[in-house]
Amino acid sequence: MKPVSRRQALTLGIAGTGAIAVGGGGLLLTSSLPFRPETGGRLEEPVVLSSRGRLLELLLEAAPGQVTVAGREASVAAYNKSLPGPTLRLRPGDRLRVNLVNSLDTATNLHVHGLHVSPASNGDNSFVSVEPGGSFDYEYDLPANHPPGTFWYHPHHHGSVADQVAAGLYGAIIVDAPEELPVTHDRVILVSDISLTGTGALRPPSVAERMIGREGETVLVNGQVQPVLSAASGDRERWRVINACPARYLRLQLEGGQLQILALDGRRLAAPAHVAEVLLAPGNRVDLLLDAVRGTTVLRAASYDRGSMISMMGGRGRATVSGTVALLYLDTSGAPVGALPPVPSTGRIRDLRKEPVAAHRRFDLSMGMGPGMASAGMRFTINDKEFDAGRIDETVSVGSVEEWTFSNGSPMDHPMHLHVWPMQVIQEGGRKLPDPKWQDVVNIPAHGEVKVLVYFDTFPGRTVLHCHILDHEDLGMMGVIEAR
Repeated sequence: MKPVSRRQALTLGIAGTGAIAVGGGGLLLTSSLPFRPETGGRLEEPVVLSSRGRLLELLLEAAPGQVTVAGREASVAAYNKSLPGPTLRLRPGDRLRVNLVNSLDTATNLHVHGLHVSPASNGDNSFVSVEPGGSFDYEYDLPANHPPGTFWYHPHHHGSVADQVAAGLYGAIIVDAPEELPVTHDRVILVSDISLTGTGALRPPSVAERMIGREGETVLVNGQVQPVLSAASGDRERWRVINACPARYLRLQLEGGQLQILALDGRRLAAPAHVAEVLLAPGNRVDLLLDAVRGTTVLRAASYDRGSMISMMGGRGRATVSGTVALLYLDTSGAPVGALPPVPSTGRIRDLRKEPVAAHRRFDLSMGMGPGMASAGMRFTINDKEFDAGRIDETVSVGSVEEWTFSNGSPMDHPMHLHVWPMQVIQEGGRKLPDPKWQDVVNIPAHGEVKVLVYFDTFPGRTVLHCHILDHEDLGMMGVIEAR
């Protein structure tokens, strides 16, 4: 398939990813990009590092450097000199050892997003600080019953998370199932965004972009722009889509095909489900099944309005609309081949609503003008408190089930992420869900409310709960949870 021309792109409604300016003092970002990426080209996947004998051991260096981004040389930050970093493949019961080397000029650390592992010591410990020139040995033991699925890793050093992820520090983690599914291809589709100057240097965000949550001007898929896949009629593709953007929402739609969800945030659904679209907040993942049919299929992220700062700034400010963008193309040709066997269902999944609830907690999310650590006098808080690493905000009991209510009093969406333990969504906007839905990033709409259940089955220690619009996390919307 040839790369899509600008005329074709405009016809499809996919050209440009610019935001919308609102109000006299609004910040205008146009779709005219100073960085000129190459589009099209065959989809490339990151290097894969797999466990052997129940162990995966690797050196992971976070460093600035020149790497190829969308066919052009750019000065970014990357793991092991690649963007994205290597894909780590594990199995339940494996041990993962990572020697993280910091060659950046600022402190960093490592978070294994979505993995159900200990937050203590050299596990998934968000309070570790690896200084420039230093290193740290992480060790993660996956439980034997760890769910197979799609996860990812990225820095989590408070105050610099958004900068470091936006600069290119991220990679995929795959926990394989004991039995392979009947698919022709199993692919990592890691979506990110970046802002670069015409010379390929990182463009720093403005104060307004940090308050809103930055969205990069160029949307990447495995470091490429609108790559192309080729398939034969009758192929079945498994796409592991990861939203590694610091703030961009991906409202996924499939032109020329039908979306079928296999898993969400690393947890299999009871059975594959056909949907018109699926919304991925920053940090969310989805495993999609696609039956290749002759012709061209386009995976796109449709426009999504995640709220506005206008009402908080006296009519001045900007609407935060993630623009429509084509992510990749699947070009299918040839005569149909024999049909693959159906993908087996998992049966009923665990429903925490049938178990006793030990405690009820409420988390009020807010942002507004006032004294605080945030930019331009903005405060980003949970229960009216900005993040303090030395304070325990909530203490939970290992082995208990709790019901949490998230109430968002702000005019913008906030996707909430709890480390170590997934959340089971039971109510959205006052409506009880008919079936349990497991996620580790749960979007709380502007002026909305969501209820979840959390099972703190194992792993004592301190961890964090935060907004996964990474600028909001850095600016204070994070709390400390201790399991005892």
